[in-house]
Amino acid sequence: MTTGKGKETNPITWLEKYGDTLYRFARARVRDSFTAEDLVQETLLAAYRSRKKFSGRSTLKTWLIGILRHKIVDYYRKQKPEQGEENPDDFVYGSGNMFDAKEKWKVKPGDWGKDPENEYERKELMTMIHACLDEMPKKMSLAYTLRELQGVSTDELCELFQTRKNNCWVILYRARMLLRRCLEINWFQGPK
Repeated sequence: MTTGKGKETNPITWLEKYGDTLYRFARARVRDSFTAEDLVQETLLAAYRSRKKFSGRSTLKTWLIGILRHKIVDYYRKQKPEQGEENPDDFVYGSGNMFDAKEKWKVKPGDWGKDPENEYERKELMTMIHACLDEMPKKMSLAYTLRELQGVSTDELCELFQTRKNNCWVILYRARMLLRRCLEINWFQGPK
């Protein structure tokens, strides 16, 4: 099979040519290597099944990554917590929390002292971000992951959680603040 640009797109070579790129893309977005491998396999299978629909308007690599992005979002959608499983307010106002009753910081965040844009690129930081997300209530972690790491729209997120936009925004805000605090404690210099 060739594209209109004359480039070879033989499905037999896809894993060899693009497997590492797809795996790195998936691994940066999911928490374990086995899930990343499964998502790459699902991507290649889906691409093979729909290969006749590939028009060649983009590169094959871009097309495969687009399919993988959808597979990753689907993976996180399947992780949706059961309704009523957690109440974010129970976590925020529980013992050892960081916010007061008016949702203000009890201890204000300190200066991180590093350039977050450069730090983000480091693998260790992503590992810490995933560790922080693991410590959050599942609904907050899932909301943050879908919105901020996968680019799911707020409307899609609200539909997934079957809630209003205001509630989605509150969940995302709290998740961001918890992640920020966790990174300050565990990655940056910590509170002063």
